[in-house]
Amino acid sequence: MKIITILFLVLFSQLNFAQIKGTVTDEKGNPLPFVSVFIDNTYIGTTTNEQGQYELRVKKPTKNMVVFQNLGFKTKKIKFVFESYMQTLDVQLLEENITINEVVIDSKSNPANEVIKNAIDNRKENSKQTSKYTADFYSRGIFKIKDAPKKILGQKFDFFDEMLDSTRSGILYLSETVSRITFQKPDKLKETIVASKVSGNDNGYSFNTAASANFDFYENYLQFQVNVVSPIADNAFNYYKYKLEGTFFDDNKKQINKIKVTPKRITEPVMEGYIYIVDDSWAIYAVDLKIKGDQMQTPALNTLALKQSFNYNSRNKTWVKNTQTLDFVAGLLGVNLSGRFTYVYNNYIFETKFDKKIFSREVVSFENEANKKENSFWDKIRPVPLTAEESTDYFKKDLLQTKKKSKVYLDSIDGKGNKFGFSDPIMGYTYKNSFQKWEFKYDGLLKGFHFNTVQGWTLYSALSYTKTDEDKRTFSGIKANFDFGFAEKKLRTNWCYVNKFSNQNQSEIKVSAGSTVAQFNSNNPISNVVNSVSTLFFKNNFIKLYENNFADISFKREVTNGFLVTATVNYSERKPLFNTTDFAIIKSDDLYTSNNPLLAFNNLIPVINKHNLAKVTVITRINFAQEYWSRPDGKFNLPNEKYPTLYIGYEKGFAGNNKQYEFDHINARLTYDITLGNKGNLAMNIKGGKFYNATGISFVDYKHFNGNQTHIGQADRYLNVFNLLPYYANSTNDSYIESHFEHDDKGYLMNKIPLLNKLKSTMVLGYHSILIPKKSPYHEFTVGLDNLGFGKFKIFRVDYVRSYQNGYQGDGVVFGLKFLNVLD
Repeated sequence: MKIITILFLVLFSQLNFAQIKGTVTDEKGNPLPFVSVFIDNTYIGTTTNEQGQYELRVKKPTKNMVVFQNLGFKTKKIKFVFESYMQTLDVQLLEENITINEVVIDSKSNPANEVIKNAIDNRKENSKQTSKYTADFYSRGIFKIKDAPKKILGQKFDFFDEMLDSTRSGILYLSETVSRITFQKPDKLKETIVASKVSGNDNGYSFNTAASANFDFYENYLQFQVNVVSPIADNAFNYYKYKLEGTFFDDNKKQINKIKVTPKRITEPVMEGYIYIVDDSWAIYAVDLKIKGDQMQTPALNTLALKQSFNYNSRNKTWVKNTQTLDFVAGLLGVNLSGRFTYVYNNYIFETKFDKKIFSREVVSFENEANKKENSFWDKIRPVPLTAEESTDYFKKDLLQTKKKSKVYLDSIDGKGNKFGFSDPIMGYTYKNSFQKWEFKYDGLLKGFHFNTVQGWTLYSALSYTKTDEDKRTFSGIKANFDFGFAEKKLRTNWCYVNKFSNQNQSEIKVSAGSTVAQFNSNNPISNVVNSVSTLFFKNNFIKLYENNFADISFKREVTNGFLVTATVNYSERKPLFNTTDFAIIKSDDLYTSNNPLLAFNNLIPVINKHNLAKVTVITRINFAQEYWSRPDGKFNLPNEKYPTLYIGYEKGFAGNNKQYEFDHINARLTYDITLGNKGNLAMNIKGGKFYNATGISFVDYKHFNGNQTHIGQADRYLNVFNLLPYYANSTNDSYIESHFEHDDKGYLMNKIPLLNKLKSTMVLGYHSILIPKKSPYHEFTVGLDNLGFGKFKIFRVDYVRSYQNGYQGDGVVFGLKFLNVLD
């Protein structure tokens, strides 16, 4: 009975699918990749793979015309009878006869410009025809590496050795996604992932989604790292030159204009290649365009190529995108990568109106066991055949995964990695049990080696234990930190336990206790690396410290979508500290300042007296209209770019050993990033707050502003720092308003300035201010260049800063070294 049932199911599936397969070649027999293959006047189609192979399925036997369409070749229609079994149809395409355009002498009468003008004028109307639809979506992504180096910067590069062949080349990543999408222009999306497959990971989820594939040339901009101007944008003639290279007629007797697109300035975020425009309707027939990585401010990316193909439906007279490919080539430090994403859209249903309830904040969801589909399912539903290389990769990595999951294999790998080396006491050591998903780590002695005038030369190290749950993407761990100051002759220790126990609502609990040396400004505006250099070489000991003996517990959870709450209870004993050394590498007559940030040259009076205090802190973060992906292993939040993020906080100090240390503090913060088309990005960070009953509180609990007297910047953006402000000059226990604004032109101005455009940098304009009672407002105005560097390493920034408070205060140059925040 079981065998009969299986046979019945197999027969039933065959009766419900009629299919053909084959290979598409040119006249010389060379396979043609990415040929659009579809049923005439329907939205059922596919594309050939790199080897020219295709498979096309229809739901039931029928007779229809199969269309083969490829740029540079004549479209071919073949009448075909679909049966309830697999049939083979190989096709040969002939090169297109393109009527060559005559040479244009007068640029004012350039026929290409007329075509583009018409395309721009009709852009909204053509876009409107496909503005609301449901469809089936398929995506395949593949990353390859070629001639991988054995070492990078002297370190072994062996992460992918088992995936590579003898030439150290191979596929690093291969994945597929099948989904159903509901879309309304410009950006409303609901996507349900039906199936997801990652080579070598039977529990993995592909990140290939329709949202990441939405490149619409009917919009003014295409969203990459920066907004790239479409060749038919409203302002396209400011960025592009056009040439009509020829015309041809497709099988629907529509005249197609082949337009060569060339950037006016190669430094700007614009594409080059070809766009094909249909005469009369001025709709897009196809695009074949590319852009360089440095034009998108992504120097590690060499080139990115985007191709789209549209097919015509004579029943509703619309041109609809059916296939799309995205190719890239990248390289850094001798690692050469290439990749391709292939997208196929099928079974469009165009709607005049959607119910308001269709779209919600959940933009992507996964069906149950979407990542558990059998190979037979994929063989039946996959619209683009796998290449021989891709099939081999799935097979090879399935075997490798089985091997890698075994205890024998994991213990063997751990056995090699867990060997204790001669340098490990200095550089650090990690012991893993990969089968049980835990590891023990010792940080070594050099990781935290630095200098300050309170502790002198200081060694920092740590021991930690972490256990992970890969299926749920959760973890728990405990870490013990140690630091010893040689001049102070004191060892301090503290420990922390963290448990991230839910990715669905970001739930996390953290418990910590011990003793540490802390900056009065808890934001730690002065890094240990920068302070060590400025102290030892210039005798500028900017860092100011106190001893904090503490115990606290915090809990974080997303109460509802977009509303995250973090609550912390802390009890601490604060003690004053004093300088214990005057050592410097570069000797000078200059004196170190005291450890009192308010009395620079008084080494006897501390800024705080020893005291105890308990505090409760509650912070809520609100991401308005937050969208998200839902996966079985967690929720992925996507802040809505149309709205700001708001933080509201309340802090209460109580149970102090003296009433004067108790206080209430309410505060709020607003952050917002606004993309201004292709004219850059405006970012803001505005804070405000008010202390109550805080006249005699400890200097530790004041509102401190992040100053900078080192002329070294460490952040990607200066939205939380004043680059000429003395660190504690405006600290307050009263009301305050702090504002930061930065506009990064993303090359909009810099790309147009001769010589400076060779830098391929961006111009950043900034304004920063502080408003507190009984003091004149503090202002900083900045102008700088970002994205500076050598070759593909864009890790520098330079800003000129002027400050004002009750008149002009000073100016200076800040050198941004973005890599320092990693080293510290």
